Amino acid sequence: MKTNSKNLGLVTKKFNDFFLVELKNKENFGNSERFLCKVRKSISFKDQLIYVGDEVVIGNIDSESKRAVITNLTKRKNLLVRPSVANISNIYITFSVEEPELNLSQLNMFLISAESMGVEVSLVLTKCDLISDKRRSFLIDKFRKWGYQAFTLNLQKSDYFRKLLFELKQKECSIFMGPSGVGKTTLLNMIIPGLQNSTAPVSNKIKRGKNTTRNVELFSISNQSYIVDTPGFNMQDLKVNIRLLPNLYSEIYKQKIDEGIKCKFRNCLHVNDEGCNLNKSFERYSFYREMIESSKNHYYQNRED
Repeated sequence: MKTNSKNLGLVTKKFNDFFLVELKNKENFGNSERFLCKVRKSISFKDQLIYVGDEVVIGNIDSESKRAVITNLTKRKNLLVRPSVANISNIYITFSVEEPELNLSQLNMFLISAESMGVEVSLVLTKCDLISDKRRSFLIDKFRKWGYQAFTLNLQKSDYFRKLLFELKQKECSIFMGPSGVGKTTLLNMIIPGLQNSTAPVSNKIKRGKNTTRNVELFSISNQSYIVDTPGFNMQDLKVNIRLLPNLYSEIYKQKIDEGIKCKFRNCLHVNDEGCNLNKSFERYSFYREMIESSKNHYYQNRED
């Protein structure tokens, strides 16, 4: 089916059997740029469900009632499983430096999980007003060595937030991913005027926040640029071929590409492999090794079962 560009839209919200679709070519319909849609029953998408973030074609458009029918689903680039969001272009891993305290092992798992999606991954550190400038600089340098330029947010310094907002407006579809209680909801309330999602304090007992966001929804923050408002804890289940894991660590990937380091065997896992020439002195190597050993144990357990 040939796509008619004037009927091409983006699913921004899903509830029950209805979808809120925002037309990409908005000027053709004046102020009626968002339509409440159902899927045409006579068509099939090869048993695929439609998710927030999907690009669809709509027909039977009624500009007065703002109703329409989804007639086709375009090819999907990717899909987050939990929460269900399609066609993400950028993932911003968001962690607080205090309250709750920064957990490097957990942060690494989030980063690698995001990297496995094959999209651009960035790092955002919140609550930097609770630490000294010296500590902030130390963390920026630490994560630069990990391969990430960290955005640091301080409620007392609005220019930090403006730099992040400027970048977000250059991206296609971004999502903040991180544990509860790190300030994602507060950050989204700052980015999306009028959103006013409720926030909850960090629990003193379990040292993490309560999930306060319930629905998945896309919000436009600039022309053709969207951000996802999504429920709290949303790290994806990491299901990646053990042989591909080295490519998800920038420290290993750069040694191979930039420095031309070659091991004796092409499929070297850089643990106890014969003829391994990898420089293992980088900070995250202990995390990498743990992930390799865990993947090996899971593989052999499945074989025995």
